[in-house]
Amino acid sequence: MEALRTPDERFNDLPGYDFAPHYVDDLPGYEGLRVHYLDEGPAEALQTFLCLPGEPTWAYLYRHMIPVFAGAGARVIVPDWLGFGRSDKPASDALYTFHFHRDMMLALISRLDLFNITLVVQDWGGILGLTLPVEMPERFDRLIVMNTAMPVGDSLGDGFQGWKDYVAGKPDMDCAALMKRAVPHLNEAEAAAYEAPFPDATYKAGVRRFPQLVMIEPGMEGIETMKRTRDFWQEDWLGESFMAIGAKDPVLGVPVMSQLQQIIRGCPEPMVLEDAGHFVQEWGADVARAALASFKA
Repeated sequence: MEALRTPDERFNDLPGYDFAPHYVDDLPGYEGLRVHYLDEGPAEALQTFLCLPGEPTWAYLYRHMIPVFAGAGARVIVPDWLGFGRSDKPASDALYTFHFHRDMMLALISRLDLFNITLVVQDWGGILGLTLPVEMPERFDRLIVMNTAMPVGDSLGDGFQGWKDYVAGKPDMDCAALMKRAVPHLNEAEAAAYEAPFPDATYKAGVRRFPQLVMIEPGMEGIETMKRTRDFWQEDWLGESFMAIGAKDPVLGVPVMSQLQQIIRGCPEPMVLEDAGHFVQEWGADVARAALASFKA
């Protein structure tokens, strides 16, 4: 398949981001596609935080949380989905499907042989990430969940439909401008870091596709997997959980997250950040410290 690779120099001197890249290019079924991940903290740590970003972000989103988790003595793994960040970007929009992404992440967890995982998710990091323990429950101990959903074929409301239509009409969506609107306290250089992975529109197939893949209509790919996922979190999950909600999120804010809290067995009352929007990780240091305190880590 044709895949694009963002030049390394586009990632030079990003503000607040001093993390070394790591790569694998031999995942079963994805041979030759280079997947990027961060690997911070001691490799022999007892706990591993697996932090999954969503649309249209990449590992940069977790830059405030990584030092808190690593500072507590944990290993921190932050992958980029194919099509995002420093991972390779297949050029064909049609290649990006729910299971294309999900199977890649399952393969990466197995390849890195991660155990004692605290799963940290938001947005598509949650839509995909929450399905992973269903296949490998023995690897996961804890959950930190931020603004996301478990869609099973029902509408997420007019706000999401508006977002889906907006992206469909913007094949070269300006990710920097989007992030600046969503997170007003970002400076121009920080916002630009979210556009860094995409030299032009040909690199943005993954960005274009994610909103179209959300399972808001019956029969869409991923619904049966998500139904099994809901059952898992309601009936089988025995680990600790922590929820943080960006209250200003117009789509996946307090109402949606309150429903999700009821699905996750044993999930305590959430931390609600009144000033935060969808990208909760941009307020992430406080969230990370609160989660560690909740886990007594």
